[in-house]
Amino acid sequence: MKHWKRLFPIIGIALFIYILINIDLTEVYGEIKNADLFYIFLAFVLLIIMLVVQTFKWYLVAVYQNITIPFRKAFEINLITNFYGFVTPSKAGGIVRAEYLREYTHDKNIGKGLFNFTIDKILDTLSLIFLVIFFSFVFQDTLDIPLGTIVLFFIAFLIGIFIFMNKENSKYFLRFFYHRFIGKKYQNIAKLTFDSFYENVPKKRYLFLFFILNIVSWLLVYGIIYVIGLSLGIELHFIYYLAILPIGTMVAILPISISGLGTREAALIALFGLFGVEAAKVFSMSLINLFIVGVIPSIIGIFLVMRKNKG
Repeated sequence: MKHWKRLFPIIGIALFIYILINIDLTEVYGEIKNADLFYIFLAFVLLIIMLVVQTFKWYLVAVYQNITIPFRKAFEINLITNFYGFVTPSKAGGIVRAEYLREYTHDKNIGKGLFNFTIDKILDTLSLIFLVIFFSFVFQDTLDIPLGTIVLFFIAFLIGIFIFMNKENSKYFLRFFYHRFIGKKYQNIAKLTFDSFYENVPKKRYLFLFFILNIVSWLLVYGIIYVIGLSLGIELHFIYYLAILPIGTMVAILPISISGLGTREAALIALFGLFGVEAAKVFSMSLINLFIVGVIPSIIGIFLVMRKNKG
């Protein structure tokens, strides 16, 4: 089974290579070369706004946790975690944020940072599922999606959040793992981390605010892809993008690729094809978006990591 897990990320790469072999790369090159630079510039403007909102949504959680971090530092950490998330399946590398937040907590324990990352990841996924459900209802005649399964998954996620937010409930569920899998040498450290994890947890009533911020973040992400699509002459209303892209994102976050490479392109080509968009245009749009939203923030993130290591 371990060998299969190692092969999972290769699936996306294999899909990407398959698309490259079966698509007209000359046409793709022409699409990218002739992209309208005005819309590309607009995509960069939206990128900056997206990164600010992306930072703010977990920075606000940190404020409620009494993590005293300046927003400028939070923004830098967000760029660094963008890099680690970009190069790992399902953006799992973003958990490095917990380590960076440690220095801004009073007890220097990683627990609060782990909670910050976990609740942000959960709400990020929950808001994505919500968008899939909402727009699947709107386009249920066009998009053949197992809506009932997704709705049940959404409800299970909600129940899981309320269980997770309660310290005593979590302690009950984790007791078995604590005694069976954590050696006595590390049990005290685990207990301190667990207590720190649940220290200054935001009230449940604030979860809706964090949820809305995650929705706004996704809308900005898809707004960037929309203006990239306009630069390539894809004449679809934004609402169609909102029907397609959340599904593509859910496919992309499966841990079978690096940064969704291959799985995302395959899903988007199939979904945009339902609305008559050519594969070369969809592939070009995905590549430009990957460069603007993925590569550029990651390059800045690498620079910040190197600067921090030198310091």
